[in-house]
Amino acid sequence: MPSQILIRPAVPADYDAIARITRDAYLAAGYFESADHPYMQQIQKVGQRASAATVWVAEREGRILGSVTLAVAGEPYADIAQSDELEFRMLVVDPSVQRSGAGKAMVQAIIDHAKALPGIHAVALTTGESWESAHGLYRKTGFLRAPERDWLVPGTNIKLLVYRQEL
Repeated sequence: MPSQILIRPAVPADYDAIARITRDAYLAAGYFESADHPYMQQIQKVGQRASAATVWVAEREGRILGSVTLAVAGEPYADIAQSDELEFRMLVVDPSVQRSGAGKAMVQAIIDHAKALPGIHAVALTTGESWESAHGLYRKTGFLRAPERDWLVPGTNIKLLVYRQEL
């Protein structure tokens, strides 16, 4: 049985691994054709993201397996969070260890964290329309579609789907 997965706040020593995992996960899933895409460049700036949002890592035996970014309404990385929601974004797991429990562990830690936050009554997220493996994880962990909140990436025809879980 694999050793336990630790979910903890990211520290600067983690940033290179987070950038690599984020890039590799998005490319492996076919979300973007190259790491040169402007959004891909943006999401690899982990230090910048961590200065404006909460970034966590999933770790097993000292190895970073994945990461996730958390935000509440009004924060720079909140795209869809309503005033009573915790939003998570950019949940990624290293392609070499996907389906090892890291994604599920991060989602459970997010839900547990949200329950402890005053005034937060739900967790919400956005995911790509064709990102079936992500959809499966969210459904398995209790999230429901909120199609009335789906939206298009500004300036594109890329539709993003919203999932939400009441706490």
